Amino acid sequence: MYAQPQSLLPNFVSGNADRLLHATIGKFTGGLSPAALSNAWVDWAMHLAASPSKQAEIFEMGVRQWERLGHLLMHAQGDSCERCIEPLPQDPRFRDPAWDQWPYNVISQSFLLGQQWLSIGMRGVRGVTKHHEQVLDYTTRQAMDWFSPSNFPLTNPEVMKVIQETSGENLAKGFRNWQEDVERTILGAPPAGAENYVVGKQLAVTPGKVVMRNELAELIQYSPATPRVHAEPVLMVPAWIMKYYILDLSPQNSLVKHLVDKGHTVFMISWKNPGPEDRNLCMDDYLRHGVMAAVDAVARIVPKRKIHALGYCLGGTLLSIAVAAMARDGDKRIGSMTLLAAQTDFTEPGELALFIDDSQLTFLEDQMWEKGFLDSTQMSGAFQLLRSVDLVWSSLVKQYLKGERTPVNDLMSWNADGTRMPYRMHTEYLRSLFLHNELATGRFRVWGKPVALPDIDIPIFCVGTVTDHVAPWRSVYKLHLLTHAELTFCLTTGGHNVGVVNPPSPESKRKYRLLTRPQGGDYVDPEAFEQVAPELAGSWWTAWEGWLSAKSSGKVAPPKVGGTAFKPLGDAPGKYVFMR
Repeated sequence: MYAQPQSLLPNFVSGNADRLLHATIGKFTGGLSPAALSNAWVDWAMHLAASPSKQAEIFEMGVRQWERLGHLLMHAQGDSCERCIEPLPQDPRFRDPAWDQWPYNVISQSFLLGQQWLSIGMRGVRGVTKHHEQVLDYTTRQAMDWFSPSNFPLTNPEVMKVIQETSGENLAKGFRNWQEDVERTILGAPPAGAENYVVGKQLAVTPGKVVMRNELAELIQYSPATPRVHAEPVLMVPAWIMKYYILDLSPQNSLVKHLVDKGHTVFMISWKNPGPEDRNLCMDDYLRHGVMAAVDAVARIVPKRKIHALGYCLGGTLLSIAVAAMARDGDKRIGSMTLLAAQTDFTEPGELALFIDDSQLTFLEDQMWEKGFLDSTQMSGAFQLLRSVDLVWSSLVKQYLKGERTPVNDLMSWNADGTRMPYRMHTEYLRSLFLHNELATGRFRVWGKPVALPDIDIPIFCVGTVTDHVAPWRSVYKLHLLTHAELTFCLTTGGHNVGVVNPPSPESKRKYRLLTRPQGGDYVDPEAFEQVAPELAGSWWTAWEGWLSAKSSGKVAPPKVGGTAFKPLGDAPGKYVFMR
């Protein structure tokens, strides 16, 4: 017998050279996998080359575009020149009437015609996978947005008007704004204006105590504001993608304060911001040391009472996993579950699916492997690119070309307070849930055994938001197909964050739709839901608080902070929220 030859390369090189290479390349590609983009382009190009009908359609559309542009050029300097193409409803760049004046009407209309032609060319090619088509449409849109005439002073009439009015002072102010932003980025400082919203002073100021702390999470118990409280406590599970206090912003925007003022005993998980040493934290750790540790503590502080559990975004997904595991194991401590913009089925996760395939995930994993975590700037950058016109380009034009500063509010300040995602946990989350959809198909394992969402038989209140790009409401709505429990679905105006931070206000123009499917009731599809669910004015907070109160068993004296089992460890908002 011959001995197996040993590798000529050290283990470090032979095992990790590809990871190091991918991590290095990712620094220059914004985290996008070149292989994933190449696969999409090759798929499209080869199928287009074998599709003469689609080629003819693209050519015919190009001819019609030139005809429309020619007609525009003939009448462009007239007072009654009509647009030959309208921007998409969600595109705010060309709404100003100045864009209808010569020569900006020709510039903007040429851009929009070209954008439409490219979009038509990228879509509808028979044989191209839907994922590749979405990737191409996205990358093409990003490239077109880069060269939009609204981004350059000489081709933007709004900027030229400001230059004339201020004699160019706006450009000087814009340059100073740019300098300040660069300096803050280098120093890791929050955006200008965020100093007016400090955690513990203007934000996260609802009185309370940290009653439990472990290596991953703190548990805050908020002080009662009423002489008697509802018997069942509320436990909030936020996402650990950002800090918890989106649910406890400034007092007028705090969901926590709203509940406490209505007589609820509220507990909140505050997650630790992981560092390189936490690279091996996994989903099971977040479940065991986060949700279940909090449930155990709340059950000891308020014994013999069911718990109303709420989960937001990724925290909602984790909560649904926990509740399904508890139902599987006969644990009846949860009395109701509320999910805010949280997905449980990931077959249609929206535009985030652009970043989810084997090639892209491998590339992302290798970048996280190098550091031990996914940096908050990478996540925020990806979310901003999903709405680049609103969140990137319009902001740059306003701040650097017009010289204006958008006033920072509490929500914007929170949005800049990012956190990191541990390497192992984020890998499990993306592969198990996004890529393989194991939770919805009963294959996600908790403590060695799979969990099944149909095991959940407690009342559920589920909130989706109309313009959510992170957790599209139709994806959130799929929970109807995964449980037979009583399910109240609320669809509210706004996006992933603004739709959730929706306090009752006389000036509010928010609306929501609400419909309850009884336990075991028939399925109503999303389109039918929009037709039959009544539209109500105001905040969904009011409807949800009423739902919680109706699920409670009456009023009692407030429980002691920490109960008899826990000694308060300090004032809210605790220590973990300040970790950078």
